[in-house]
Amino acid sequence: MLTVSGLKRLHIFVSFDLQDGECVALQGPSGVGKTLLLRSIADLDPNEGTVRLDGTLREAMPAPAWRKRVTYLAAEPGWWSDTVQEHFTAWGDALPLVARLGLPDDCGAWSIQRLSTGERLRLGLARALMLRSRVLLLDEPTSALDPAAAAAVEGVIAERISDGASVLWSTHDDAQARRVGSRILAMRPDGSIEESLP
Repeated sequence: MLTVSGLKRLHIFVSFDLQDGECVALQGPSGVGKTLLLRSIADLDPNEGTVRLDGTLREAMPAPAWRKRVTYLAAEPGWWSDTVQEHFTAWGDALPLVARLGLPDDCGAWSIQRLSTGERLRLGLARALMLRSRVLLLDEPTSALDPAAAAAVEGVIAERISDGASVLWSTHDDAQARRVGSRILAMRPDGSIEESLP
C-alpha cells in the first residue's frame, strides 16, 4: 500500500492511501498541480510530508530504488538515445508488450525522431511497465492516442492492476476516469482534493 500523508508542494497539500491492486483516477483543471503531485510522490521534486510504501518511508531508500518501485511516467516521456531499442534494457523481453500496445516488432530499430506523439507515449509506457513497479504514477498516458490505442493501453494497465500493481492515473477524460478508477480524486485550484466514486 502507498500512503501519502500531508504531502506539500507549492499550494498542494494532500493525504490519501492507494491500496495494492487499485487504480485511482486523478482529475482537475490544467495547472491545478496534478503533475506536481505525481512528481512529488516519485521523489522527483522537493516536497514536504511523508510517503510510504508498505510502511517504509520514501527517505529510507535511495531515490533510484524508490523510483523502481514507484514509477512516474511523464506525459512526454524522455528519450536519450537514437533508436527505440536503446531505451530498453532487454528489448527482446519488451517485444510482446510493445506488440500488445499496437506497435510492430521492427520498431526497435526506428529512430526516436520518426516517432509520433502517440508512439512515444506507448513506448514510454512499455519502458515503464518493464520495471514491474509496485506503483505506477501515470500522467495522461492516453492523451494523444486514438480510441483503439487508448483501449489497448487501458487493457494492459488493467492486467497489471489485477496482478497487484497500484496506479494513480491522471486524466482529463471523465469517461476514462470512471472506467479505470475505483475512486476519483478531484484536485481543486485551492489545492484541496475531493474524493468520489466513479
